[in-house]
Amino acid sequence: MQPRCYTIFVWQLSRWYYKVSETDSPFNNAEFRKLFSAQVIALVGTGLATVALTLLAYDLAGGNAGVILGQALAIKMIAYVVFAPVVGGFAHRFNRKHLLISLDLVRALTVLAMPFVTAVWHIYLLIFVLNVFSAGFKPVFQSTIPDLIPDERQYTRALSYSRLAYDLENLLSPLLAGIALLFFGYSFLFMVNSLAFLISAFIILITVIPQAEQLDRPGGLWHEISFGVRSYLKTPRLRGMLALYLGVACASAMVIVNTVVYVRDQLGGSEADVAMALAASGAGSMLTALTLPKILDHFNDRQVMLCGSLVMSAGLMLIYTNPTYAEVLAIWFVIGIGWSTVQTPAGRVVNRSSSVADRPAYFSAQFALTHACWMIAYLVAGHLGVLLGIETTALLLGLAVALFTISGTVIWPHHDSLTLEHHHAQLKHQHLHTHDEHHDHLEHKEDVPISHSHEHQHTDFTHSHVFVIDDHHPEWPR
Repeated sequence: MQPRCYTIFVWQLSRWYYKVSETDSPFNNAEFRKLFSAQVIALVGTGLATVALTLLAYDLAGGNAGVILGQALAIKMIAYVVFAPVVGGFAHRFNRKHLLISLDLVRALTVLAMPFVTAVWHIYLLIFVLNVFSAGFKPVFQSTIPDLIPDERQYTRALSYSRLAYDLENLLSPLLAGIALLFFGYSFLFMVNSLAFLISAFIILITVIPQAEQLDRPGGLWHEISFGVRSYLKTPRLRGMLALYLGVACASAMVIVNTVVYVRDQLGGSEADVAMALAASGAGSMLTALTLPKILDHFNDRQVMLCGSLVMSAGLMLIYTNPTYAEVLAIWFVIGIGWSTVQTPAGRVVNRSSSVADRPAYFSAQFALTHACWMIAYLVAGHLGVLLGIETTALLLGLAVALFTISGTVIWPHHDSLTLEHHHAQLKHQHLHTHDEHHDHLEHKEDVPISHSHEHQHTDFTHSHVFVIDDHHPEWPR
């Protein structure tokens, strides 16, 4: 299935399921269609390269290929966790279109070097470089979508399509790679991925991306790098959502790390049975991605995400009952429903919690912090599975997810009002600004450029508006 056909397939599947009007569909927006196509093409290319990487590792290390892949996965997560906040902190200084194109081009060159690898350390180096730039590309790309689709109903469906694209890619990439390998060596898959990144860069080039708001963030280098993470962790609803993501990490780590051991060793299943079990969780996730926009029209994000977390917890604890293979398929399907219910609305919550100018920093923080959760969960699930057995590990992880759900319920306020009354202390500073409710300090505002910088003073006052953590609101109101 070619990337363009894959895009059309996702579009038509979602349109058939939702039966939405043209005004409700984000695909009515030509610029979103382009960016979605760029995302899908890059996803398919990356999926093919992932298969090629396993074959390359086997050629270099034989039976130790699993060790190499595990270490490569750890390197990938470290790159995500460390460098996503760095790129997010400085993204406001660059033209977003030029930044995204540059990152795609560097990723294309990096993947193109993969076929020339002759040592294991070459793999580690290239994986690190590739994912450093992916850590910059993905959150900045995600933060651009709300600018193209400001309507929340359309944006919700856009998030659903994105989740669906990821799940379909996970299911279809091994099949596409298998077909390609009938005619070509695995080096060809790396070249396809490089071409996919180049096509993605070209599509972004011809996409009209709104100009980002100008931002002159006060403070030094560390303030810019840490701004997104600090602001994210100061926002109660985002801290609550992060607790739920710890649960997602536990559930998905259990499925990804321990499915092969449980199905092959405990149940005596085949490799095909392992693939079917993994597909069951993917099918649950896909079904949920299709269904959630309708549900979110009637229930808020907090309610839906907490329910999804409880579903994951229950699913994991059912493994302790020593289920049969058929029951495992059903349980994995339920767990897939749970993690998609938490993950799909997350973009809405981040978007609602950040100003337009600071959005890349917030999405980068979301990207880094959630991948830190996965990095820890992979290690825990793998080691506990060996030490305690799969059933006990599933029970403990299920209890952990329940604990994270309770934590999220407590941290994320039940009455989560967007508009909050807050107090501003007297302050004098200088930065780029416009004259608005926080900078009403000149009588003849029409004589001043739209964005300008000069030393100015904020008086002591209290007011209400949609509240987010930014440079003028460094702390959450109590």
